Amino acid sequence: MLHAGGFAAIPVKLLAHDFRPLEAVMEKAVSDTVFPGASLAVLYKGEVVFHKAFGRMTYSHQSRAAETTTIYDLASLTKAVATTSIAMQLVERDSLSLRAAVSSYLPGFAKNGKERVTIEQLMRHTSGLRAHTFFAKSCTTPEELFQAIEADTLLTVPGTTTLYSDLNFMLLGKIIENITGHTLAANFHQRFAAPLGMSATMFTPPPSLAWRVAPVEKDTLWPFKVPRPLVNDQNAALLGGVAGHAGLFSTTSDLLCFIQMIMQGGSLNHLDYFRPTTLRKFLSRTEYPRAIGWDLRSLDGHSSAGELFSSSAYGHLGYTGTSIWVDPERELAVIMLSNRVYPSSENIKIRKFRPLLHNSIVQCLGLQLRQTPPSSAQ
Repeated sequence: MLHAGGFAAIPVKLLAHDFRPLEAVMEKAVSDTVFPGASLAVLYKGEVVFHKAFGRMTYSHQSRAAETTTIYDLASLTKAVATTSIAMQLVERDSLSLRAAVSSYLPGFAKNGKERVTIEQLMRHTSGLRAHTFFAKSCTTPEELFQAIEADTLLTVPGTTTLYSDLNFMLLGKIIENITGHTLAANFHQRFAAPLGMSATMFTPPPSLAWRVAPVEKDTLWPFKVPRPLVNDQNAALLGGVAGHAGLFSTTSDLLCFIQMIMQGGSLNHLDYFRPTTLRKFLSRTEYPRAIGWDLRSLDGHSSAGELFSSSAYGHLGYTGTSIWVDPERELAVIMLSNRVYPSSENIKIRKFRPLLHNSIVQCLGLQLRQTPPSSAQ
């Protein structure tokens, strides 16, 4: 029986799978400087069949070795793991409506053509908002950042174009805080981290845990005299390290608990976090290229999940070199955390590595011959 927070303690189940090719892929990634180090976990049919760390915290041979308990900056995995999960619970409890206008929660947003943008459009990235802005160039406080978003104009008509945007989830994080009266960090800790036993999953890790946190790129453009929060994303730092789009830190050990709960229909150890109907609503493939808060495996062209995950697969990436991909048809989940942005985010070798990684895992499990062909009906 699995227990909350127990993945770090239980052994990997020994199954008749040869993961030596997968280990070779990971070791080559380290030697090829795809990242200094990484932790990789594979969950298959309810069992942890692979969980191992590779490389070090930095490229120095004197650096601490990466471990399965190393804490990584999740970057945009925050959107899926924290912000979307909280929003799902609020939708279940009728505190948040996907069809409601953003301006019904943030009245200042109702200007410059943004009056009809909905919560669901934020979460599907069809709002029409721009992808990204370095707000620290013109804003000095969180209040000024949100005022800048409120004053912005749309690039496209809401609901017509998918454009992945950090601004969408900055707004969603603010809305969650307004609805609940608590910070995003407090919400996630109370609703998920504490009951699931995710003791190393948090926003703004304290200095006492610094030795476990994998370093990221140094921000040479931070314009303020106040100390900069640890998070890699500068806009999240401007928001105090707690934001809807980035800021969460975690380990593969902790995320295994979270993903196990998702794959079990929203329940774990007799505790219910979501209704199965809510999970289907948020994670199913529809006419949109993205799910609600999560990404979907591309059915044509490049996918970071590779070519061998089924068409029902959903997941998310993080800028720092993190990813989660779940294939519900195969009861398979892959969690890969790295700090590829150390020492510089100019290193983009991970783009070619991610599909290779996921293909290798499917092949090691002997699933490639049972691939489900993409279907427009799904």
